[in-house]
Amino acid sequence: MDKLTHFNEEGRARMVDISEKETTLRTAVAKSAVTVNKTIYNKIREGGFSKGDVLAVAQVAGIMAAKKTSEWIPMCHPLSLSGVDLSFSWDLSEESYILNIQCEVRTKGSTGVEMEALTAVSAAALTVYDMCKSADKGMIIGPTSLVLKTGGKNGDFHREE
Repeated sequence: MDKLTHFNEEGRARMVDISEKETTLRTAVAKSAVTVNKTIYNKIREGGFSKGDVLAVAQVAGIMAAKKTSEWIPMCHPLSLSGVDLSFSWDLSEESYILNIQCEVRTKGSTGVEMEALTAVSAAALTVYDMCKSADKGMIIGPTSLVLKTGGKNGDFHREE
C-alpha cells in the first residue's frame, strides 16, 4: 500500500511540502447531483423560489467554495485559481428529476485542483438544497466524484463510467 502523504513519521497530520514540485497546468473536473421532486424541478425552471434564482446562486456558491477550499479542508494548500466553471443539466424521467452539477477548475501551480472541483460541486449542491428545502426536505445529494484530473507528476486520471 502506498504511503499516505498527509501524515508525518509520527503518524500526525501535516501539510505536504510542495516547494520542490514542478509548476504545471493542472485541471480537475468533478460532478455531483441533486435529486428533486417534480414541484421543485418546476419551481427551479420557472424561477418560483422567493430566495432567488436557484441555479445562479448555486453557481456563485460553487465558485466561491472553490476559491476558499483551503479554508474548508485543513491540509489543502491555498491556490491561485486560473478558472472555475460550473454547469448544470437535467436528467428527467417520469419518476425522477436529477440536477447534474459539473465543475472544471484550472490553475498553473505545484499541486492539483481536485479538492477545489469537489468542493465547488458540493457547495453548489448544498446551496440548491438550502434554497429548495422549504418545498421538500427529501432531496438527495450525490453521488459526488472526481471525473478528470490532468497535470502533475502522478499523471492524468479519467474516471471510467
